[in-house]
Amino acid sequence: MQNAAPVDLAVLALELAPAALFGFAGERVGRACERWPATLRTLLPAVCAVAYVLISAAHHIFSWKWCALYAVLPVAIAWLLGQAANADPQQRGNWRDALVLLPLGLAIDLRWLEPAWPAGLAGLGKLLVVDAALYGFVAIRRLTGTGFDFHFRWSDWKTGLRELVFFAPLVVGLGLALGFLHPHRDVLQFSMIYKWIYIFIFVAVPEELYFRAWVQNLLERRVGRRAALCITAVLFGLSHFNKRSTHFNWTYVFLASIAGIFYGRAWREQRRLPASAITHASVDAIWTFWF
Repeated sequence: MQNAAPVDLAVLALELAPAALFGFAGERVGRACERWPATLRTLLPAVCAVAYVLISAAHHIFSWKWCALYAVLPVAIAWLLGQAANADPQQRGNWRDALVLLPLGLAIDLRWLEPAWPAGLAGLGKLLVVDAALYGFVAIRRLTGTGFDFHFRWSDWKTGLRELVFFAPLVVGLGLALGFLHPHRDVLQFSMIYKWIYIFIFVAVPEELYFRAWVQNLLERRVGRRAALCITAVLFGLSHFNKRSTHFNWTYVFLASIAGIFYGRAWREQRRLPASAITHASVDAIWTFWF
């Protein structure tokens, strides 16, 4: 968000706050929400529309259509996941979970929601969707085993970097052989740390939250650990079909699917999202810096 206006930074902080709250105190927030009336719990996420209103008004692109969508969509997510919680208290996965996850994944991947946002600020729209889904799965569905907990442990780094060491030689070899990777030399700079942190927060965490904490987590309860790992990895790979290309990018899909195996392994070892996000962010950073 270069040259961001004060309102842009304010909305960014506003959207990061719920994710931080759920990441550091998710269980307490979930227990507190359980004590609220059901109607309030369901309607509360309509406040997500405030972020859109602030940004669109500041950039003179306000639309009642988009405002209604950003008010109704979070409420629909909360309602569906509330129904899923009642119908599936054992948390083995319910069709309503899929009805939430599939459209959200397609909306982000196919950029359906980007026209609502000013140029260069579409990331705020993605973060808003993450907030809505987080509220639904943490506060309403109370989905367990996600590992969305940012009290970092040494084991998160150990697991995350171990999977990076396993994966990096494989992907570099395949990427060079397939003509997908093109080495270039960047001198090590302190700014790379900030870039890694940016990738971790805005790329790795949202993608790992969706694919590992929600999709792989729910699939494991239906098809087992190994099948869930493979299915999620393939879905993760397919989500990259239109990245850096105007056609179906088979090479990217193939390499991303392999990456998904290692990210999934990192997450499932102790069911910790920080571990897989560390692997993911490190892979993306290495690619950005040197390939």
